[in-house]
Amino acid sequence: MALGLARLDLAPGSAAAAQVDTAHEQARQALAELRELIRGVHPQVLADRGLPAAVADAADRSPVKVGTDVVLPRRLPAGIEAAAYFAVCEALANVAKHSRASVRGRLVDDVLVLEVTDDGVGGADPAGGTGLAGLADRVAVVDGRLLLSSPTGGPTLVRVEIPCGLTVPSG
Repeated sequence: MALGLARLDLAPGSAAAAQVDTAHEQARQALAELRELIRGVHPQVLADRGLPAAVADAADRSPVKVGTDVVLPRRLPAGIEAAAYFAVCEALANVAKHSRASVRGRLVDDVLVLEVTDDGVGGADPAGGTGLAGLADRVAVVDGRLLLSSPTGGPTLVRVEIPCGLTVPSG
């Protein structure tokens, strides 16, 4: 951001403006790479305290008000917890422009069911970007599925279902 502001103070076409433009693009690319790396790194709270605590932590860090209600009778396999956690994070990122969201999670007949709802205008489309498609891919890795309801006018509901009776990769 500071590089973008500095660019405004420089004469267009100058050598300094070109260098700031290059630095700005390199910083943008570095941030994108960091975001990709972070998606693959499990937060310590997930490893130490499990999915309910990690979801609560993600909700606390959200720029919008997010209520959570994730109650599980036991710790789930690490791969399932990771897929579920990142699905919630991606869904919360998608609702960041809305005023309120909620996350609800339960274990139903050995299937983890997470629902992320928002009070936005709806119209979410997995074909419109990589967020929902990436979320679906991440959940599919652990034999889960993503269901989306996002009618025009809202609200949007992202439902993740992950079977917990299978052996899954822990990472």
